[in-house]
Amino acid sequence: MKQMVKTGIDRIEELSSICAGKRVGLITNPTGVDSQLNSTVDLLNEHVNLVALFSPEHGIRGDLQAGVHLDTYLDPLTNITVYSLYGENRRPSKQMMDLIDVLVFDIQDVGARFYTYLYTMSYAMTACKEYNKQMVVIDRPNPVNAEAVEGNNLDVTFRSFVGYYSIPQRFGLTIGELANYFNEEEEIHCHLTVIPMEGYQRNMYFSDTGLPWVLPSPNIPTPETALLFLSTCIFEGTNLSEGRGTAKPFHFVGSPYLDSNLIVNNMNKKKLPGVLFRNVYFTPNFSKHQGVLCKGIELIVTNRTTFQPVKTGYILLDEIRKHHQQDFDYIPPFRAGGHPFIDLLAGDDSLRKETRTVSEIQSKMTEDEAAFVKKKRRYHLYD
Repeated sequence: MKQMVKTGIDRIEELSSICAGKRVGLITNPTGVDSQLNSTVDLLNEHVNLVALFSPEHGIRGDLQAGVHLDTYLDPLTNITVYSLYGENRRPSKQMMDLIDVLVFDIQDVGARFYTYLYTMSYAMTACKEYNKQMVVIDRPNPVNAEAVEGNNLDVTFRSFVGYYSIPQRFGLTIGELANYFNEEEEIHCHLTVIPMEGYQRNMYFSDTGLPWVLPSPNIPTPETALLFLSTCIFEGTNLSEGRGTAKPFHFVGSPYLDSNLIVNNMNKKKLPGVLFRNVYFTPNFSKHQGVLCKGIELIVTNRTTFQPVKTGYILLDEIRKHHQQDFDYIPPFRAGGHPFIDLLAGDDSLRKETRTVSEIQSKMTEDEAAFVKKKRRYHLYD
């Protein structure tokens, strides 16, 4: 029988000891559960003085789609006030922080730089430093393993809520290790405690942990989606659908104009490691191309250990734009004078402006990966 990893919240006694006699705030979402699917909200409400809840993107209960802002509301299950960290405020305000002594963070991330929960966490850390509060991070597995590193380090000129610090797209750290990394390397220096897992090994994918998968957000339905998210999230910055509004978000990319047969044949000829491509048709029920039949491409992972999702996504995008120069486009900036979304996802503008070839971008990725690996090793909590 597979050994089940114990996450930080399974060590509730340690957390209770830290929080004893203190007013506690909690940042969480539906992934905040122990190995028996007991809610972190309920566990803290039972064991400590839980006085405030803080909601990231998608809401405490996971009932909101990507990008939907929310306001302060009362959680109907606990009657505890929920303060939004994905609306007018993305950093906890002084008024919020005055309510608490300890701020606990318990959310499953997906191991990708552009996942907003990472920056909800780091913004909370900076607030804890500013207002002299303690920060506690409940550690959880990196679903795409905490070993592999891939991508370019973000140019902080392009920092945003989908990439704030200079880390690669696939950073190979658990959420607790990343908190320690941010705290030291980015000089946040808050009073930080990470509650580690038991039985976890760096090379584990989520399916190796024995833990139940709870959707981290509405469009990451499976652990495999988390891996493909590293490939196809880049298409959010283009006029192609990344499969939102289908049964397989981030497994598909496509559009009404795409010559998917041509692209699939060309991509399979490249014999990229660990992946095959197939022709599909899909009609998104929301998001880009809603209600319109799209000709698409499905990515099929054949070997997750050799698959290079970030590089594969760049190659696929380049192949599509090369053969669809009249129709392919990048979506405009969300704000006047802002950077196009593709630049925020890519971490610089070289992909969009084609100031480097994709081959040259990959060479830079290799350099950035080696430099980041040397730095991140200092923050490893597991073998």
